[in-house]
Amino acid sequence: MSIENELRELAKSYSDKLNQQIDVRIEEMEKDDQSHFLIYRVLGVTTQEGRMIDIYQNKGRFLYKYAGSLLEEATKLCFKHKFPNSGAVKITNTIGQRPKTFEIDCLVDSDAIEIKWRDATTDGDHINKEHTRIKVISAAGYKPIRVMFYYPNRIQAKRIQETLETLYKGIGGEYHWGDNAWEYVKQQSGFDLKALLETIAEENVHEDE
Repeated sequence: MSIENELRELAKSYSDKLNQQIDVRIEEMEKDDQSHFLIYRVLGVTTQEGRMIDIYQNKGRFLYKYAGSLLEEATKLCFKHKFPNSGAVKITNTIGQRPKTFEIDCLVDSDAIEIKWRDATTDGDHINKEHTRIKVISAAGYKPIRVMFYYPNRIQAKRIQETLETLYKGIGGEYHWGDNAWEYVKQQSGFDLKALLETIAEENVHEDE
């Protein structure tokens, strides 16, 4: 099967799972206690608006989860076509006790690629955890590489990413984000993942018309 069709099947699978999760959650919410809408009304938000806000808040959580998972799997698929032996690998934490292992999203020869669709964290502990992770990866003889397709918008989240980029490069690794992330995947795997996903997105739009 061509990578184009594999991506279509992958996208369809994730879309179906997303819609199923949303349908189940909305059905559950119909039975939820809605007494908190009183506070919404005190703030000038109508009951109907409050209900829709709650629904879309839940939809958003599922959407972010499945969007990230889809893009990670799609990226792995590109590398799998070019490098059949690539894939996720767990390595032992040789520096600390917790966690016991770290997972490399996609190991391609000696390149340990971490795939993020976006990382909007503002948690300072995230830096320490990531620093430990890449040190363990480097000590294991691999090159830590971070591929993040969408950069955060908030100032604090951007600062954390800037620090992480410094840590990656300081240990001899690589850090690719935005257009550079898409280009990295294209150069390394030979597949223009962004163009392929844009084609699928356009196909979905036409189906809905």
